[in-house]
Amino acid sequence: MRLVSLLIICFSFALQAADWPQWRGPAGTGVSAEEGVPVEWTEDSLAWSTSLRGLGVSSPVVADGKVFVTYQIGAGTPRPGRHPSLVQSGDPLDAGETPLGGTRADSDASGVTFVLAAFDTSSGELVWEATLPSEGQFPLVHQKANMANSSPTTDGEHIYAWFATGQLMAVDMDGEIAWTRSLGLDLGPFDIGWGHSSSPMIYEDKVILICYQKGFSMLLALDKETGEEIWREERDAGVISYSTPLVVDGPEGPEMIVNSGFGVEAYNPDNGDKLWYYEEPSRFPIPVPVYHDGVIYLTRGYRSSPQMAFRVGGRGNVSDSHVEWRNATGGPYISSLVEYEGLLYMANGAGIVTCMEASTGQRIWQERFGGVYTASPVAADGRIYFASETGGMLVIEAGATPKVLARNELSGHVLASPAIANGQIFIRFDRRLVAVGQ
Repeated sequence: MRLVSLLIICFSFALQAADWPQWRGPAGTGVSAEEGVPVEWTEDSLAWSTSLRGLGVSSPVVADGKVFVTYQIGAGTPRPGRHPSLVQSGDPLDAGETPLGGTRADSDASGVTFVLAAFDTSSGELVWEATLPSEGQFPLVHQKANMANSSPTTDGEHIYAWFATGQLMAVDMDGEIAWTRSLGLDLGPFDIGWGHSSSPMIYEDKVILICYQKGFSMLLALDKETGEEIWREERDAGVISYSTPLVVDGPEGPEMIVNSGFGVEAYNPDNGDKLWYYEEPSRFPIPVPVYHDGVIYLTRGYRSSPQMAFRVGGRGNVSDSHVEWRNATGGPYISSLVEYEGLLYMANGAGIVTCMEASTGQRIWQERFGGVYTASPVAADGRIYFASETGGMLVIEAGATPKVLARNELSGHVLASPAIANGQIFIRFDRRLVAVGQ
């Protein structure tokens, strides 16, 4: 029960059990304990659909009867050369793709405004917007990302929104800005290949941020009430991470797990001290770890993307002591996996879904269902949900036999992971936010 106690510490009493307060849900694992979650839907059966004034790929979070998303208004500076695109062949603009980073005609990022918006979960009506004019050096963007990549996080009293320039704002539940920080000006320009995308993590009185990039690399803990620095842990410049940290309950205290270009690392979230590490370089450490029953599971990201499992509680180099199993290849480039009822599920950009045994890493089944999966899967009520870039949602029955329950097709592009809260599924498209279920 120690993990339950830790989670109570991490989140304010103001949160409800059915909320989805952060990237990947209440425990950061992509799993919801709710029952009666919708399985099938169409455009005509949506609870609501509302347009967004700006673009972004951040995932929605839910608390206080509101669903929160971030976006940017105005276009960034396109990165030269070939871009990843939502359209897999031909010209993306000719095919109607909305370039999330801007259009070909954009030459600078002047006039960009960052927005944290709150929508009513029942009606989809806009409740408020908190805005932050961009400042500092602008990172280059591409057609599948912009400066609103990071998902917001809430403790039920404030929502914390972080943008790719390093700008951070804390906003109360009524939309009033409590404080802001411009880390790009304070620490140095945020410069990481495809754009900063790590989300804030709340732990006790702290907002913990992964600032791993080319010019400088550090873990940073800020006072969540004031934005003032509590501790920082310096890393070698050039150690990168696109991932989000996860705090778990180790046998000797809390451990914060980080997927980085150096390898897999664990830190003490109270003071930033390094606890253990597994060294294995990765060019694009994007997926986040998940935790269950004393074991961390994760894929490393990029084309080969090893998958592995670690027992928590190690110290120093754990390569020979705490690695439960490791598969050399086969994981997704971007999306994270989900552990549910003893099985691991993952999907990749080629439409292939894989199910593995969590205790051994052995493949149970693998099927090509179609779709392009950048968003991370979520699980609830005996089902696994996979959101495709094409707007579809594949729903499969959890278990050792692949069984498709539904293929729900909606219009638009989806790179954000869905949120499950209070019997509804919230899906963020490139230009709209929708709710499934009443």
